[in-house]
Amino acid sequence: MQPNFVLSFPQMKIVRGLLFLILFLFAHSLLAQNSGRPDTLAVGVTGNAPFVMDTALQTGISLEIWRELAQNQNIPYRLIFFEDVSHALDSLQSGKIDVVVGPIGITAERAENFRFTQPYFQSSLSIMSVQESPTLWRRIRPFFTKRFFIALAFFIFILAVVGTILWISERKSNPKQFPDKPAHGIANGMWCAISTMTTTGYGDIVPKTFWGRFTTSAWMIISLVFATSIIAGISSTIMISTIQTSAIANAEQLAGKKIAVPGSTPAADFVLDNGGNIFNMNNLDEGYQMLLKNKVKGIVFGRAQLLYFKRQHPDSHLYVSKSEYNKLGYGFAFPLKRSDLNQMNIALLQMQESGEINKIIKRWLGKEGT
Repeated sequence: MQPNFVLSFPQMKIVRGLLFLILFLFAHSLLAQNSGRPDTLAVGVTGNAPFVMDTALQTGISLEIWRELAQNQNIPYRLIFFEDVSHALDSLQSGKIDVVVGPIGITAERAENFRFTQPYFQSSLSIMSVQESPTLWRRIRPFFTKRFFIALAFFIFILAVVGTILWISERKSNPKQFPDKPAHGIANGMWCAISTMTTTGYGDIVPKTFWGRFTTSAWMIISLVFATSIIAGISSTIMISTIQTSAIANAEQLAGKKIAVPGSTPAADFVLDNGGNIFNMNNLDEGYQMLLKNKVKGIVFGRAQLLYFKRQHPDSHLYVSKSEYNKLGYGFAFPLKRSDLNQMNIALLQMQESGEINKIIKRWLGKEGT
């Protein structure tokens, strides 16, 4: 007797359902393999303030930009924190994580081993120093410089020349006002030149000869320009000396000064290249204490970090130079084999064009940061 393999209608429905389920799971597996994107990205996070603040809340410039990018691209992810960039990149290269998020500088050396998104932030070095209030010495110091004494000596020399010409012209015809003795006569000539230049005109000494009056007339015209220049120079010197200035505003002012830098970094090379003397600091707080105690005259560090530190210390009279040096782009790092970053780059461009990235940066660094 042959076995009966005819299935009943309910049994056929069950078998058909199982076949559909198997086909669905197989198709889903193929799609997942072909997509090249894991269900959940392992995101390595590294960096300091203001780029990485709180991984639980996902705050900080780098984390907030990544969060918006991931939401835009519907990318599920989980965060793994690393103490420094080198360890994070090593884990990325070994395949333990899928992407590194943080202030990762895009350099030629790194680009040989990793793929980067386009830069979402332009980093640079800047100089932080303390603004100095104008003390009494700062106000009068310009009048005790070598240049000032040279100008004063030149002015006295011109007066002596004019006084001598007046004495030579007047000593015979006007001996009462221009005595025959050179010291007395030239001194009276200089007095006449000063009273003429200042338009005081006391009338106690007046030239009477043609050459004496000619010399006085010429001196009147010359002294108009001369006196105006002197007054303008003194006024501008006093005005500049009363304005609050920073100890260091640009790289040219680093020469001969003690500058705090974070160890053997591009900041140290930058200071040495500009003639400064480097003092190593472990962090910005330590450098700030050195600055307050006048052990150093300035700090060279990443501009973003300096601006953020300044915002955290609003009453400290800190000044961050507007000059920027050694610019470097920050991007998100992926494995070298990854080739589907075009959509991410387009999304980053859209975030830049819409001002979304600028809003995030401004929230942490203020207007100067953007």
